[in-house]
Amino acid sequence: MFIYIGPLLRVFCLCVTLLGCGQTGQMNAPSLAATKQSRAAFNWFEYTGDDAIFASPLAANEYQNPIVAGFYPDPSITRQGQDYYMVHSSFAYLPGLPILHSRDLVSWQLVGHALNTKSNIDLSGLGVSEGIFAPTLRYHQGVFYLITTAVGAGGNFLMTAANAAGPWSDPIWLQDIGGIDPDIFFDDDGRVYISHNDAPDEPPLYQGHRVIRLWEFDLVNKKVLKNEQSGRVIVNGGVDIATQPIWIEGPHLYKIDGWYYLICAEGGTGPEHSQVVFRSKSLTAPFIPYAKNPILTQRDLPANREFPVANSGHADLIQTEQGDWWAVFLATRPYVNNAFNTGRETFLLPVTWQDGWPVILPAGEAIPYRLSQPNMALEASSALAVEPLTSNFTWRDNFATQTIHPQWSWLGTTDPQWFAIEKNQLRLTMYEQVNPEHRAFMFLGRRQQHATFRASTELDVRAQNGLAAGLLAFQNKQSYYFFGIETDTNGYRVFVEQQDHGKVQLVAQTMLPSSTAPQIVLTIEGERDKLSFVFQNGNAAPVSLLDNADAQILSSEKAGGFVGTMIGLHARPMR
Repeated sequence: MFIYIGPLLRVFCLCVTLLGCGQTGQMNAPSLAATKQSRAAFNWFEYTGDDAIFASPLAANEYQNPIVAGFYPDPSITRQGQDYYMVHSSFAYLPGLPILHSRDLVSWQLVGHALNTKSNIDLSGLGVSEGIFAPTLRYHQGVFYLITTAVGAGGNFLMTAANAAGPWSDPIWLQDIGGIDPDIFFDDDGRVYISHNDAPDEPPLYQGHRVIRLWEFDLVNKKVLKNEQSGRVIVNGGVDIATQPIWIEGPHLYKIDGWYYLICAEGGTGPEHSQVVFRSKSLTAPFIPYAKNPILTQRDLPANREFPVANSGHADLIQTEQGDWWAVFLATRPYVNNAFNTGRETFLLPVTWQDGWPVILPAGEAIPYRLSQPNMALEASSALAVEPLTSNFTWRDNFATQTIHPQWSWLGTTDPQWFAIEKNQLRLTMYEQVNPEHRAFMFLGRRQQHATFRASTELDVRAQNGLAAGLLAFQNKQSYYFFGIETDTNGYRVFVEQQDHGKVQLVAQTMLPSSTAPQIVLTIEGERDKLSFVFQNGNAAPVSLLDNADAQILSSEKAGGFVGTMIGLHARPMR
């Protein structure tokens, strides 16, 4: 069983990563049982976050940004009565498309995943930043609809569910719709539309030139309707194509007070990221941009400000039962320059209306970390989260249940059989049937949600056989730190291995005698741009094996990609 200890925070979507290259080698259980080759065993795992921005208690009726800390990007939100549900991009991690629930918009709980071990989708062999991009979640007439893109694994698809927590239908593939980031919109006349990012009709005028297209959709037969409006371009390039705006994407369409509003991300997901809005009186008429766009950005603020929030965009709007409008969106918390290891996180701000246009944040204003909670007519107890997703906290998994906790996830296969909980231990097992090319990593991790954190595990070295095992701080397959133990002729070797853009180095090691304690605790401590690696042999004093290693190699600013750093348990063949 896992244990949550601490004030306000979160659900960790712990990541079990078969960081393996290529296909994953799915096999049936009976043959595997007879061919076990190597294994590693962990007694517990614990993660503690301690960021300065979360340290002070919240004032009465105040909430904390980010509302969901760590790698939870591209939020999309919908409402069913008093219940709010949100979904996020998951890229190549499984279970995919995490579904979060709230009663007050600020306290969120993981309730399921739309893509799980029974989902008919294959993300194996993908890069970590491929897979599931920018989804849209909507509730309409008793049904939840989720539309998204599997980049490198089939394209755009739609899923449905009676309950947002699941089960969800198998993907319904939308073969006529290209590009990424689809949105589904239900008009008040019963017609349904899908908008999405795509390539322009003509050759791109510049790098990053994209368009937003609109299709009518047959909800009964789950297919695009072919008519004169099919796939028409409603935004070309962005707000003003003469300025060569880049990466118009993440569209969401709404009808409010007789106007059709279209909000989109523009400028790429880096420092120039922004949110822009257009409107039209008809879906067959041109969409006109707001004269005061963007309606959200941080690009006009000094980069050296204290505790900056940056890279904001990819917003979605929601109206409460009380009639107020709010926006969820992604942003980042860089610790130096534009480096951040916590990934793109989810923030919340109120929406104001100015001359008939929605504005999330006026130009030149910094995104606040704390502000007044939404006005909700709820009993206090109904708004509390069992596992809050923001602020400082300690989380521990003692592996006391037979099933893996639902917050764990992995890369590579919809049916992983290389991990199991046995006798209060998490055991990672390598099978001789698996092609060595495909078994480079086994990794069970969780999101790094703080710039200052501590992650520890106790490794049962008595049970270890044929594997190097320990803690992994992982950004992608070319950028990570592995803090491991492996058996040696004269005892055990404790080491730190660094991979930076594919270059592997042994950066620290020491030997322990064969008479060492049966359990060894490994700890990774993070402090913004530095990592330290500490081990404890039984009851002996902790020993620092490596201090002040460069944590920036785990930032997407240096490593590339769209995901955050994962911290967790790892095993691989000895070298």
